[in-house]
Amino acid sequence: MAPKMIKSSRNNISIPHTRMIMQVSLVISLFLHILLLLAFRKAFPLNWTVKEFRTYRVELIRPPVENIETDEVSEVDVARIKQDQLPVAEEAQDTITLDTEDKRYVSYARMVKERITQHWIYPQGAKENLIEGRLMVIFSLDRGGNMIQIKIIKTSGYTILDEEALRAVDAAAPFPSLPKHITVSRLNIKAAFDYQFTVRK
Repeated sequence: MAPKMIKSSRNNISIPHTRMIMQVSLVISLFLHILLLLAFRKAFPLNWTVKEFRTYRVELIRPPVENIETDEVSEVDVARIKQDQLPVAEEAQDTITLDTEDKRYVSYARMVKERITQHWIYPQGAKENLIEGRLMVIFSLDRGGNMIQIKIIKTSGYTILDEEALRAVDAAAPFPSLPKHITVSRLNIKAAFDYQFTVRK
């Protein structure tokens, strides 16, 4: 009986001792894991907070135009501003007839017509053959009154009449310089030549 009691008492002593060792080990392990977690967090910081996603709208605004009050700008002014911003044409030109009624060109067209009339004749060959006809030429002048080009835009149907009209314009050139109030650098003039023996009713 005695040996059994000794064995039993040994078992009673060893069980609490083992529990204590396990509890201490568990506490030490838990402590070491906490230290390891803190060290890991410092080495590799994790951002657990969610940042708000923001969108931004950017508008590009041109610089304001100086010396213009928007309340007083009319459509005409806007058109004028746009016109001023356009590149200047290399060669501004206009086209008129010798009988134009445009006040800018009336006096100059009259001078040109008088000069051409002084050189224009009825060809003798056309008279002898009773040839009549009407044609129109267009010629271009620079600001100095020099003829740049000339061509027939409507033929009379007879070479003799067409050639005489071209000769008369060429003989009348150069013409007077363009007046200052005529601002174009090239003036195109249409001239009609009517060859007839009797006055048409």
